[in-house]
Amino acid sequence: MSLSEHDIVIFLSSVAVMLFFSRVIGEFLKKFKQPIVLGEILAGIILGPTIIGALFPEVMQVFLTNNSAVNIAFQGITLLAVVMLLLVSGLEVDLSLVARQGKAASLISFMGFVFPFGVGFGAAWFFPDELGISANQNNLIFALFVGTALSITALPVVARTLMDLNIFKTEIGFVIIASAMLNDLVGWIIFSLILAMINGGTNGLEFSSSIFMLSAFIVFILFIGRKIFNYILPKFERVTTYPGGILNLILVLGFAGAAFSEWLGVHAIFGAFIVGIAIGDSVHLKEETREIIQQFVTNIFAPLFFVSIGLRVNFIQHFDLGIVLLFLILAFVGKVIGCGLGAYWGGMSKEDSLTVGFGMNSRGAMEIVLGTLAFQAGLIQEKVFVALVIMALVTSLTSAPAMAYFLKRSKKKMNFKDLLRNDLIIFSDAQNKQQLITELSGLIDVKHKINKEKIEQAVWKREQQLSTGLANGLAIPHARLKIQAPLVAVGICKNEIDFNSLDGSPAKVVVMLLTPETEHELQLKLLADISKCFQTKSFLQELSLLSSPNDVISKINLLS
Repeated sequence: MSLSEHDIVIFLSSVAVMLFFSRVIGEFLKKFKQPIVLGEILAGIILGPTIIGALFPEVMQVFLTNNSAVNIAFQGITLLAVVMLLLVSGLEVDLSLVARQGKAASLISFMGFVFPFGVGFGAAWFFPDELGISANQNNLIFALFVGTALSITALPVVARTLMDLNIFKTEIGFVIIASAMLNDLVGWIIFSLILAMINGGTNGLEFSSSIFMLSAFIVFILFIGRKIFNYILPKFERVTTYPGGILNLILVLGFAGAAFSEWLGVHAIFGAFIVGIAIGDSVHLKEETREIIQQFVTNIFAPLFFVSIGLRVNFIQHFDLGIVLLFLILAFVGKVIGCGLGAYWGGMSKEDSLTVGFGMNSRGAMEIVLGTLAFQAGLIQEKVFVALVIMALVTSLTSAPAMAYFLKRSKKKMNFKDLLRNDLIIFSDAQNKQQLITELSGLIDVKHKINKEKIEQAVWKREQQLSTGLANGLAIPHARLKIQAPLVAVGICKNEIDFNSLDGSPAKVVVMLLTPETEHELQLKLLADISKCFQTKSFLQELSLLSSPNDVISKINLLS
């Protein structure tokens, strides 16, 4: 079967219209600080059976012809779009970041998957009809799908939200991103297994054989393939034209991984996602390359996929308020409580835990991809598909305002103890305060990637205006910089350092405080809090005798 001249005209005209409307509506919504993906989905709803199809059915009939050849072409391009979208999502996963965040990210990811999965599975298992199960659908598979659907987090939307709130490179930002990465990895593995259960294996493979080979594929790509990619990337870059050669290699590997997972009976998107993680973890992959492929996919192919969502069903005809409300309640309860508990048990404050919970609650594009694939596989009916799309949009739109609210409350309650970190405490041999300021500035530079010279210059300028030495052997050199959150570095001095203190005593404990330049009140509050913690000379002397950062933090935390 081939495309006739008429088919080609219809196909190319449709693609042009879809790209045009998705961009126009997306850019319009962006002015109101809404995600462009929302505009792309709205464009599909407008062009599809919901609006244009209902008002002008003859236009819809021409635009989305029932010609099987054109439909196959559309299926091919949307398949390419979703495979490349997951490949790009995989490139954003930083395994080293997940490892660095350790306990907090593990707890948040675990609770952020297990709790909403349990909530969703339980609701679908005991009340399948209320959640819109199809008449011919297996209850177990449907419950597994609902649990997985409520557990997925949209990594790209989360990253965009953190950037908009200026907390992407803060401690809480790193924890949220690392948790979302781990959460997505587990979620897509589970969803792929569900699709494999539906298919029952392909190409003569039994389900158990597919699972075994899928497990081997994951282990090989993430542990061996990752090292191979890291080894060949710089060599490939030297012998090919940049950036074309590297982009070609990434797409070749991504499509090969996608083809292999599809052969296993697991959807092609999973193979692309795993390969993307392995390639993205390479230290040789330039940020410029990531940006090029991301722009290429998100501005050309992804819009076609998201517009096609609105073309699939009539959102008014298949809108079921009861199912939509149930999915929204389950989504918010499962994710916010689950991730919030994980963060709280990981040592975060109540406000920061809720910030994490609402940050992880954003479903965005990934939920829509998952819902679309389930709908195509016959796992869910139109009413559930519409509910999932609405749930993804609502959770994404409410994420940023909720996070901003709890971040504001967190700043009001922030104190010195919340900022203490054992890797920002040193036992210094510095001979004078300038040496110590240089040492603490360098420590912050290493741990937080803030320019050492800028820190040192700002702190030293403030020090020359008025010395920051207080009484009893305490000094608090400080400055306000263009940073997103306050930072503290502590120096326990082995030598007596003159900070021109109020009582003339040399400093034994030096706390460097850096705060955002727009947060004057926060700086004053933290300065007062630090002074209160170290108000007795005996306590400062006890601290100066300690030899472990953990002992210093434990000692300070004992203070009432």
